[in-house]
Amino acid sequence: MEWIFGLLLGYALGSVPFGLILTRLTGAGDLRAIGSGNIGATNVLRTGRKGLAAATLLLDLAKGLFAVLIAAHLWPAAAGFAALGAVLGHCFPVWLKFKGGKGVATLMGVSLGLAWPIGLAYAVTWLGVLALTRISSLSGMSAAVIAPIAALATGHEIFVPPLILLAALVIWMHRANIGRLRAGTEPKVGGGKAS
Repeated sequence: MEWIFGLLLGYALGSVPFGLILTRLTGAGDLRAIGSGNIGATNVLRTGRKGLAAATLLLDLAKGLFAVLIAAHLWPAAAGFAALGAVLGHCFPVWLKFKGGKGVATLMGVSLGLAWPIGLAYAVTWLGVLALTRISSLSGMSAAVIAPIAALATGHEIFVPPLILLAALVIWMHRANIGRLRAGTEPKVGGGKAS
């Protein structure tokens, strides 16, 4: 039963739509009616409020991190299930009719919670690809793919299966972005399009 508790705890924390809450509280409107309609930090950035986007990023990361840490403390064998639940909750929150974000920041949080070397590899990849390409979607997908590889390389094999599932989920959530990347029309952070 512990795996069910971990999954439910992760989902409950992961489903909190911080981007939507913050934009409403600060008078920026309904985030779902802005840009891509996504509730994540990248879309919050499209409101022109960098501080709000940074806060969303940190809170989305934190909910994944704390979901895993709490589950690992209460039910040590359920950490991987809490990781799954947190990202699923962010992507498919029941409160928003299962229309949430794409899971990149929350997956970084759960990666850090599972083992710091995994989180470090995730962060370095995410920031490195973003610095090189300025394409948010590409950096997020690259980091998601690195997470299970880092788990395997650092002796955390137990977390490889959930991280593979989460990487596949993040890539699937970015399927429209992949189409734009192939067409060279994916927008870059700060303006412009991918070439």
